[in-house]
Amino acid sequence: MKHSPHTVQTRHSSPLGPIVLAISHDAICGLWFDGQRHQPDGSAWPESPDHPVAKIARAQLDEYFAGQRTAFDLPLDLSNGTAFQQDVWRALLNIPAGATRSYGAISTDIGRPAAVRAVGGAVGRNPLSIIVPCHRVIGANGALTGYAGGLDRKIALLHLESLH
Repeated sequence: MKHSPHTVQTRHSSPLGPIVLAISHDAICGLWFDGQRHQPDGSAWPESPDHPVAKIARAQLDEYFAGQRTAFDLPLDLSNGTAFQQDVWRALLNIPAGATRSYGAISTDIGRPAAVRAVGGAVGRNPLSIIVPCHRVIGANGALTGYAGGLDRKIALLHLESLH
């Protein structure tokens, strides 16, 4: 994924470990647990903890982890993915907190019922963990499949959401 040359970053502490937030122009384009699989090299991105979008994102993440928020209201930049990936990521936004959907259901939702494996790849490369809730996607048999941020975090996020 190629990020805008205007991308900035900030870090945030969460109950599940350090988070890296990336902002491009006036929209969030990345949220990764530090060291997460598929996290891009952001070493060239300047730190900008006072960016207005970063401040709002950090506040909403704190509310989410405190059980006071089930959905995010942030400007999103999904343009770093292919058209197919963007379709998948938009479909993930329709999964409500406390609910899950299978990869097959997502592929049907986007009009590509035979693309289950490709959907799995797009879910795994979701650049906006938590905000675009890829942790809510499970296997067809209900199994908790992989999560780029680690299966322990996926379980913790689903548990947090089931409490509210």
